[in-house]
Amino acid sequence: MSWLRAEHDWLTRLALERGLALVYLIAFINAVNQFKPLLGARGLLPVSLLVRGTSFGEDPSLFIFFHSDRAFTIAAWAGVAISSLLLAGIAQRYTATQMLAWGVLWALYLSFVNVGQTFYGFGWESILLEAGFYAIFLGSRNTYVQTINLWMFRWLLFRVMFGAGLIKMRGDPCWRNLTCLDYHYETQPMPNPLSWFFFWAPEWTHQGGVLFNHFSELIVPFGYFFPQPVATIAGLITILFQFSIFVTGNLSWLNFLTMVLAFSAIDGRWIAKAIPIQPPVLHTPALWHRIVVIAVGALVVYLSIAPVRNMISPNQIMNTVYNRWHLVGTYGAFGSITRPRYEVIVEGTADRVITPSTEWREYEFKAKPGATGRLPPQVAPYHLRLDWLMWFAAFSSYSQHPWFVNLMAKLLEDDRAVLSLLRSNPFPDAPPHFVRARLFEYHFTTPEERARTGQWWKREYVQPYFPAVSLDNASFRGILERQGWLTNPAANGRE
Repeated sequence: MSWLRAEHDWLTRLALERGLALVYLIAFINAVNQFKPLLGARGLLPVSLLVRGTSFGEDPSLFIFFHSDRAFTIAAWAGVAISSLLLAGIAQRYTATQMLAWGVLWALYLSFVNVGQTFYGFGWESILLEAGFYAIFLGSRNTYVQTINLWMFRWLLFRVMFGAGLIKMRGDPCWRNLTCLDYHYETQPMPNPLSWFFFWAPEWTHQGGVLFNHFSELIVPFGYFFPQPVATIAGLITILFQFSIFVTGNLSWLNFLTMVLAFSAIDGRWIAKAIPIQPPVLHTPALWHRIVVIAVGALVVYLSIAPVRNMISPNQIMNTVYNRWHLVGTYGAFGSITRPRYEVIVEGTADRVITPSTEWREYEFKAKPGATGRLPPQVAPYHLRLDWLMWFAAFSSYSQHPWFVNLMAKLLEDDRAVLSLLRSNPFPDAPPHFVRARLFEYHFTTPEERARTGQWWKREYVQPYFPAVSLDNASFRGILERQGWLTNPAANGRE
């Protein structure tokens, strides 16, 4: 096997690298907008509390040493700037600048993820980090692409796809009896504008969708390693499959990132037919660069032992990293499908005494279901982290989600940063005196109900989720003080 690819594979690298840079740009814009309200000094899970009990050796992150809000802001905007340079192709002029840009980008995002706690505990964070690490070694735009480079990306793509297929077959029986899509569109973490329509599509489309899922995740991934044009066909099927998921729900950047990774299997000559670009004059990579790529490839082979064991194990786990650098992990999604759908609805009141006639007003989140007449929005590939955690919160008691207690306190304080994570504030003039949360069961309305009422959802009250509390409540203040979360409302700009 040649260590170099054919001349046309520079287009494969271009598509892969620019797509990956776009995902990183989205991820860092996400950090600009959300990291401080979620994890800053006054956030829901302050990093400053985490670093008291950890070290750089346990959680490699620049924020172990610098965990001020200013440091988070500088790092996030630096990530935006570097991602933009890579997306524009400016940093790829030389191998040294290309490696430096991707290396810094990977280190910055690793720093966010390793202190991000539950708000950064999603499988696609590790997929993005692993892909970003491999991108460091792709070389400048004027060098040939080395075979090992693209095979590392294909191996990552294989683990994402095949791992997801295996976890489904070993998990919920609805994947085996072809009924999972009877529930998924309604109960997935964050439906989008088309989810209602796919939910009510003919039954045969649901069964066919599950079959296409099994074909795309259990059979197609082996094609990534076949000679062309088989690998290209496998890559194109993967892109089609991931796009079909993208248009039916909001799964952050998981689907978009997987589509980007699929370009590693596509022959550059196919891309050239769609995008006729004059090729640059390509040179053989420097000897040191070839040696480094071979060494990284050997490292990936070694680190792959644990993921392979996991895939062949009947007790396969879904998303796991085996090292603090988030390299060569185990991936998979939707091994089980929830049914029915529960939602935590947060409410507040300005009344100082709670009576049966107390008026409670709902807080509306940006994307998670709340008001029954609101069409679910399209937000992917952007990631609304608080909305996702609210979906997880509905599965269990608030006591298992410490950030939720702090969320309620922030609403009582009228914390502007946290309120920026919500769609609207029902108390624009003064903060509520009490807040509470209740659990509801949600279902899509039927086409007949939709035509009659104009509602997309119907819901039924289930039970209390969080008791009505006030900052005047001594026991509630005690919980906040013990956790180090009690803050001063005046510091938010409102007395």
